[in-house]
Amino acid sequence: MMILRSSPPSPFGRKVKLAAAILGLTNRIQVETTDTNDPDGSLRKQNPLGKIPTLVLEDGFCLYDSHVICEYLDSLHAGARLIPDGPARWPALRLAALADGLMEAALLLVYEKRIRPEATWNSQWIDMQQQKIDTGLDHLEESQGPIGARPDIGEIGLACALGYLDLRHQGKWRGSHPRLVKWLEDFAAKVPAFETTKVMA
Repeated sequence: MMILRSSPPSPFGRKVKLAAAILGLTNRIQVETTDTNDPDGSLRKQNPLGKIPTLVLEDGFCLYDSHVICEYLDSLHAGARLIPDGPARWPALRLAALADGLMEAALLLVYEKRIRPEATWNSQWIDMQQQKIDTGLDHLEESQGPIGARPDIGEIGLACALGYLDLRHQGKWRGSHPRLVKWLEDFAAKVPAFETTKVMA
């Protein structure tokens, strides 16, 4: 059995869990809750960056980061791909990159306020990360189309990004992005694992 080292609130870990669920691979993966402080050093032995998610394969080979893990999982089945071939590939990968960027900016805001004393918070840095989130969401509010018959890698990433903004940023995005709110509701209805992987604040 493969081992997924992650943490329940991690949006990137959630992305892998959703990909596994959509691909029907959940029963092949054991999720191991992991502290990125890495008190015993085991995570850094598997991933030199000490980051989650990290997937440990049955032969001990380790994969990271979330995109690489999802692409690997996508290779384990014969059905339609999360990362499609042909013309649909590039919009899916572009959306995946935008969703990853939203998650990274949201995480950096959390780390800035969690790690640094308030007196040393860098307001310029905070504003820069928030602007990335705001412009990304505004773009998606105008451009994001309906979910396909089965979500692709970009749509999975977007759902995780919006879910993380609900978890750690009080869902402030919802008031000014009604189309994205509806989009996320549609995603949750189509992918039951979105609710089962939800973490309450």
